[in-house]
Amino acid sequence: MNNPIQETRWSENVMLVDADYVDKVAFNLIVNFERMLGRRIPQADIARWIDCVALDGGIREGEHETQVVLIHQKGKQGLENFAPSAYEELDGKAFKDHLGEFAINAYPIEPIAGEDFFTEVLELVTAQKEVKRVMVIPNLEEETIYNKVREALRQVDDEEKRVTLFAMQPLPGGHYRQEILGYSLMAALGIRADEIKAP
Repeated sequence: MNNPIQETRWSENVMLVDADYVDKVAFNLIVNFERMLGRRIPQADIARWIDCVALDGGIREGEHETQVVLIHQKGKQGLENFAPSAYEELDGKAFKDHLGEFAINAYPIEPIAGEDFFTEVLELVTAQKEVKRVMVIPNLEEETIYNKVREALRQVDDEEKRVTLFAMQPLPGGHYRQEILGYSLMAALGIRADEIKAP
């Protein structure tokens, strides 16, 4: 694994994100909801999305510190369906709001190392004593990644760490809480619940 991640000083709360996967899900939601609602859907507000994930992960109003780790394929310059989007702009930046401070780091990886890198970082994060809450957003459409993530989380002591796994649908078994990824993305895309309720 590359050094920058190993030398990180971890916060109490960590969000570990497969940024390429989240970007793809956002794109699919935009296309589907534009068709369904008959209106243009803007790019997702990244700060709003991070806030929604934080709330789903159990963070409440207050002075918290949260690290947001965006893992993406080398060569990708940024997220295509979020604003702001450029990894160069996001990396090393932070924002503060009613949920505390969020520090963002973007790590480019070789495509071939993707699965292993994600689970290695997950194992590293969950092994840190100071980390109490972990929000994990892997590409669970890949079965091998799901198995590796589930295996990595099996070792985590639920009493010491609150782990929340985000996916597009509920998943069978696991030593962690689960949340639906689509809800936080819909909020960040400005899609309201009342727009999609059946008449």
